[in-house]
Amino acid sequence: MKTHAQAVVIGGGLVGCSVLYHLTKLGWKDVVLLERDELTSGSTWHAAAGIHGLHDHNNISKLQYYTMQLYEQLEKETGQGCGIFQPGALYLAQTKDREHQLRIQAAKAKYFQVEFHELSNKEAEELHPLTNFDGIRCIMFEPDGGNVDPSGVTHAYAQGARNNGADIHRFTPVTETNQRADGTWDVVTSKGTIHADVVINAGGLWAREVAALAGFELPLMTMEHQYFVTETIPEIEAIGRRLPGIADRDGEYYLRQEGLGLLVGAYEKDGRFWAENGTPNDFGHELLPDDLDRIEENIMRACERIPVLAEAGVKRVINGPMIWSPDSSALFGPVPELKNYYCCNGIIPGFSQSGGLGLLLAQWIVEGEPEFDLFPWDLARYGLDWTPKTFVKARALDCYAHRFKIHFPYEERDAGRPVKTRPAYEVQKQLGAVFGLNYGWEHPLWFAGEGNDASETYGFERQPWFDAVKAECAALRENVGIIDVSNFGKYEIRGEGAADWLNKVVANNVPTEIGRSCLTPLLGVRGGIAGDFTITKLGEEDFLMVGSGMAERYHQRFFDMVPRPQSVHFASITDKMAGFNVAGPKSRELLQRLTNEDLSNEAFRFMRSRKITVGGIEAVALRVSFTGDLGWEVYADEADQVALYKTLLETGADLGVRPVGGRSLLSLRIEKGYGSWGREYSPEYWPQEVGLERLIKLDKPEFLGRDAYLAIKNNKPREKLVVLEVETTTADASGGEPIFATDGTPVGRVSSGAYGHSVGASIALGFIKTDHVKDGAEFDVAVLGIPHRAKLLSDPPFDPTGARLRG
Repeated sequence: MKTHAQAVVIGGGLVGCSVLYHLTKLGWKDVVLLERDELTSGSTWHAAAGIHGLHDHNNISKLQYYTMQLYEQLEKETGQGCGIFQPGALYLAQTKDREHQLRIQAAKAKYFQVEFHELSNKEAEELHPLTNFDGIRCIMFEPDGGNVDPSGVTHAYAQGARNNGADIHRFTPVTETNQRADGTWDVVTSKGTIHADVVINAGGLWAREVAALAGFELPLMTMEHQYFVTETIPEIEAIGRRLPGIADRDGEYYLRQEGLGLLVGAYEKDGRFWAENGTPNDFGHELLPDDLDRIEENIMRACERIPVLAEAGVKRVINGPMIWSPDSSALFGPVPELKNYYCCNGIIPGFSQSGGLGLLLAQWIVEGEPEFDLFPWDLARYGLDWTPKTFVKARALDCYAHRFKIHFPYEERDAGRPVKTRPAYEVQKQLGAVFGLNYGWEHPLWFAGEGNDASETYGFERQPWFDAVKAECAALRENVGIIDVSNFGKYEIRGEGAADWLNKVVANNVPTEIGRSCLTPLLGVRGGIAGDFTITKLGEEDFLMVGSGMAERYHQRFFDMVPRPQSVHFASITDKMAGFNVAGPKSRELLQRLTNEDLSNEAFRFMRSRKITVGGIEAVALRVSFTGDLGWEVYADEADQVALYKTLLETGADLGVRPVGGRSLLSLRIEKGYGSWGREYSPEYWPQEVGLERLIKLDKPEFLGRDAYLAIKNNKPREKLVVLEVETTTADASGGEPIFATDGTPVGRVSSGAYGHSVGASIALGFIKTDHVKDGAEFDVAVLGIPHRAKLLSDPPFDPTGARLRG
């Protein structure tokens, strides 16, 4: 066994072998995979191994289509069969919402130019004559759906990697991973030590144990999962061809042909944890005891759909463990607190995603950044301080039990919450707040009002809370609203050299005058928008920086890229500092009642800031507002949050003040045309595509992403961020909807959407191919999967000149 490698992959399951293969495809040949047992041990070997293309998230759809197409290439490249069966899959809708979901998927398929189309009952019966389609209101067909052989695919990745120079060592458990001072790693095994530049944790069922060797925890939980395979079914044997799979999500089971019988699996409500405190070292190709009674209800629904199943004998039962993250999505990417340590864990639909995730992790390692924004799968979406085992267990069980439940726009699931609350939480509950989760924090989404029903509902169409949001928006636009922005990420930077260090991090010039603020992008490795911040100079070498709260751990990676002098203090103060956006035409009057500072426009202009006293509470006031209206963000110590909140609400009672939630802020910022990180701002998008190029100051000789930006600076934008007014009646765009030219040509997609209550129109922000961007141009936006005519607006519909914002 060699003693040095560019990268060591720990784990020889499906994902580890894919990562190894893709590293070699990107030119890293000196790479090693270490497997504690045999390849495919753990959860790979017993997987049902279904493959499908479409996903709710567009980038994951891209990865899944890449993966599906890769398997045939792997077979040709390696000579190792992948056991590919693609008879297609029938997707069934029993409910109106499921029909909406399938039509949305069909529209996305048209956008991706892949096949996923509606069938009549007769056409579906011809494809699968053994299915009872009673009660089905919509049927979609995915011709490329199917399954693969778990062992075949894994060994194909392994063989491809070997062919490209990689080494694979089976029966070689890793016992230690120790980081050297230079950021490289000593990977200690029973057969010797490898000095590695990079370590990749692809430990699968043992991901937690592998992480512990490096001194950190991954929020993962193991659970049992069952499926069974029937004996030969004569009716299937008589048909003489492979039948398409059945995706009857409302029935809460999955079903496909296996041999001349059927494979049926289910995610029951009464799920079972397994090995909660750690996966046993001696576990490998074992299974767990059968317990089909747990999935009896699911099986009965499958028998109603496929009547011949009821008479079939059971050939074998598979009850094997799977490992789940709190949202059932992968934990993917570099660990921010460590150098040169990457993860790819917690992947449930592994055979649909293995190739794509392997490719993008290899890009991250070799090229510094993946080509697609995968923040919803980035392990940095979870903080180290708010994922206790109780939370992880509750969320894993919720994900398992609701595996086939529709994920509606804006849906918030209650399992495991609350984890972190602010002092104002109870006051907000009394005001009828309905809360969401943002990087561990509970924050108000909307307010039902004292004594009113504060229950949440979800759907693809407008929900009852639409009216509450309308009232909140009206209160703010006509009077004054108070929005809790405590969950914004907040950082303090001070000490000798603070300005110089910040200037090397962000692309804009940091303010030089005390009391001034600036907006600035943070550029990624490829020159895209990795972040956007407001930086305020509070004093000499003393700065406050505010950005996305959910991206704090993600942004830590970038901050750590620039060496920080010992004289510079940098720290997150999100936990210590609370904040409120006081906004609306009467916001100045409200705040002026509570401070002796002159808040007139002449004395306190837009993008200015200062330390003030509000109702006797020391605070920092920034003349900015994400609502696009006149307003201030007022930040104070968290201990003063309740007093500040009550003072603002009580003092502004005669002004019509009202607490305002995040759903309203969404509507307000969209009708102003404001982008948001994770939606409109992403490492995928060039500054000139989102209108932020004016904030990049190339007169600075050094800042993150400068060279990468220079390489793309003069490129024509591939797409442009635009504002659309959409003709809708019962639903609004929420993000991800395809945008088509009126002749049906796919030209873009929605990034954010909401009803603009202040302007009386449904508004969407989205990206459209540059050649199609013309003032007044018309498009079709696939809201609910159905074309809705939309008009491109040359200016945002609310306050296009900024008169209110700067007034």
